[in-house]
Amino acid sequence: MEKQLQTRILGGFFSRQRQKAATNQGFSAADSPEAPFWRSAAPFPLDIGWGLTRSFNSSTRRRNPRLCHNLSRRLIPVSCAICEKRKEKRFCPAVHGRICPQCCGEQREVTLDCPSDCVYLQQAREHEKPRPMAELDRPALFLQIEIGDQFLYEHEHLIMGLTYALAKSARGDRTLKDADLIAGLTAMTKSYETLVNSGLHYESQTASMSQQAVVAEVQRMIKEYREAEQKHLGYTRLRDSDVLRTLVFVLRMAHGRTSGRPKSRAFVDFLFGQFPDKESAVLAPQEARSSIIVP
Repeated sequence: MEKQLQTRILGGFFSRQRQKAATNQGFSAADSPEAPFWRSAAPFPLDIGWGLTRSFNSSTRRRNPRLCHNLSRRLIPVSCAICEKRKEKRFCPAVHGRICPQCCGEQREVTLDCPSDCVYLQQAREHEKPRPMAELDRPALFLQIEIGDQFLYEHEHLIMGLTYALAKSARGDRTLKDADLIAGLTAMTKSYETLVNSGLHYESQTASMSQQAVVAEVQRMIKEYREAEQKHLGYTRLRDSDVLRTLVFVLRMAHGRTSGRPKSRAFVDFLFGQFPDKESAVLAPQEARSSIIVP
């Protein structure tokens, strides 16, 4: 019994000596390979400035690289995925990363193709002021063409038909932006203006296949509208001048709804809100009344 007690005392003494020697070398017995990593709380030196870990004990780095990596991720601030300078504060679905508020505000719908369900885009639209007339291209609004309230009342179904055709085009091609719809409407308006003023059929050129598809869809709707009139009335009363005024009204509404940024889809989302389902605006116009008349 006395011999066993002496052995335990000497074993504890040498164990404390080994722990003391290990501590003097910069790590404790808890840093041994057999010890679990959560016990690796050895007294290694940390010199932290602006949240950056500038020095670890070399033995700790060699023995526990996972701990070093996890601490570095927790201590080093993550920068914006766009500017790589400012601190990130929000997730951007357009870049699939986190960005700073300044880049979000400056690059939104300019270089970033923002999805319509982005909460920051929706908040910005709620607080966005209408564009002043000085920022609008006055010749693009065709101000020489007058549109009265009586005309809007009498051609409400035609207006809804045109806007439905635009919504259908945008739903079929999700890459379409407000600028594409405006370009297609502008080309059609110029063609009908020439037709009404001179009687000449002049087709304005569009810049892309997507814009040509928009023009084709609107022209198809106008043709179906006249066929529906012929079927129900026995004759067609829609004149080319009426189509011209309707195109101008929808074009002005598009300029008023869009933000003017290159990748804006504010007008497209407005159309989707008016026609959430793929229904015919010519045959069932009562489904989307009233609010579409006011730009």
